[in-house]
This record gives sequence, C-alpha cells and structure tokens, in this order.
Amino acid sequence: YDLTPLLEAHKDILAQPIIDHAGRDISHWFDPLTMDVKTHVNPATELKSYYTPMGRFIHVPPAEPDVSWDNSFETPWWKDESFVVGTLTQKTRALKVKNMLSRQEHRLEVCSEETMEEILNRYLDFNAHAASYTWKRTDSLEVGRVLDMGQNLEENGIKDERPQLTTLA
Repeated sequence: YDLTPLLEAHKDILAQPIIDHAGRDISHWFDPLTMDVKTHVNPATELKSYYTPMGRFIHVPPAEPDVSWDNSFETPWWKDESFVVGTLTQKTRALKVKNMLSRQEHRLEVCSEETMEEILNRYLDFNAHAASYTWKRTDSLEVGRVLDMGQNLEENGIKDERPQLTTLA
C-alpha cells in the first residue's frame, strides 16, 4: 500500500499508528479471512470492537459512539484498491538462470506467483538480450522444454524442491 495521499489528507492523531509502522508489515492488524481490522470482545464493555493495541487509526470507528467521528468515506483505506501498489508473495523461490551460449549463470530469488515474463524482465539487468532468447528448461524429463512465458514456474511444471531437500538435510 502507498498511503501517502491518505496521510496527507489526515494530519491528526489517527495517522500516528500508520506513521509509526511505515515501511513495515502490518498484515497482522487484519483478519486474513475478512480482510478487515481484527476484532475482539472489549473487556470493559463486553461488546465486539476493533482490536487496535497500536492505537486507533484512520477509518477505524471509535469503541463508543462519538459524533465527532468522520465517517464520510465510502471504503476504508485497507479495502480501497487505489492504495494498493503490490501484493505480498505466498513464498519465494530460488532460481538459477543459465545462458547456454555463454555458460553464465545467475541466481535470482523470485515470487512463486511471478510469470516467466516478469522473471525475464528482472533478468534483463544481467543480460540485456534475454528477451530475444527462447526460454527453456533442461531436466531429466525432457531436454530443452520450451517454457510458457505467461505462466509461473509451477504452472510450467517446475516444482519447488525445497521441501524435499529440507527433509534430506
């Protein structure tokens, strides 16, 4: 999320928890199923309320009714797609790319969701001509199997072998 426009519009105490956690992962503030702020039963009121031990932040309603609370927004910022600049990967994968002509090898850490096209775009930093090559996988099953650049590693049949290798260690 890029919350710069939100913070510029809300220069009050409700911005402070977000500012204090700038650049850090705050996904633990939210319920992974509902994608809403986590809730709990408030011990003082015995009512369900938002759980904000870091302090109430922008768009979170107060625990008790308050006429000064600004609820003029339609969508809370954590559900507003206009603030999203990327997604968090489920897991990363180690990848070795080898240029079969020059025999140069480069190791990359890529997101499991990235397509081969996205990986290629990152690999251009190492080899500016990489887009002109046919990307293949050489393995024991088939030599020179052409990869679908619109698919990710798993969809191209390149399994993540880390779990197996970890059990052997």
